[in-house]
Amino acid sequence: MGLIDRLRALLGTDGPPAEHYVVRRFPVVVENTRPDIETAVVLRRLDEALGLIERYQPWRFAHLLRDLERFWIVRYPCRGAFFSDTRTCMTELTFLARTDITAAPVASSILHEGMHARVNAMGVSPVDRDMAHEERICRRAELAFGHALPPELGRPVIERAEASLLLDDTDVAPAIDWAEAQRRQDEVDRRAGGR
Repeated sequence: MGLIDRLRALLGTDGPPAEHYVVRRFPVVVENTRPDIETAVVLRRLDEALGLIERYQPWRFAHLLRDLERFWIVRYPCRGAFFSDTRTCMTELTFLARTDITAAPVASSILHEGMHARVNAMGVSPVDRDMAHEERICRRAELAFGHALPPELGRPVIERAEASLLLDDTDVAPAIDWAEAQRRQDEVDRRAGGR
């Protein structure tokens, strides 16, 4: 089974044909199921977000280059995810396409998933992980990133990270009903005219 087939199996979808790109030295696989979203727009936003990380926290950008094999842009019922078996950072299609936010929250989400990749690269067993502890590590990295940005860019990143750090263990790393999340996403896509 090839990479795209394995990733699709994780989602439980067949998906459109994959398009392959390179953005800031990262291989990027795009599966755009939304006719109302231009692939070029999401690729530009990915480039902007990675550019913020590279400029304001270059050591974290270097970690991403070492720890990730690729980015996968696809519809998914959350902003981002890290798939350790393929070292893939999924960045959600519609999240990248949002024009009501700056690239900073996108960069923060990528950095968050990159911290999961860092933990994985350090050899922490997926079976023995304390996910609440790991989520807090990711949120602290987001917070530090927000403080490294100019204030107007960093403010929403800081606010979201600080709020998340105040949550208890069950809320900072909640159990997610992925079937229900997928059902809600499918309904949004139907209303938007997507597949």
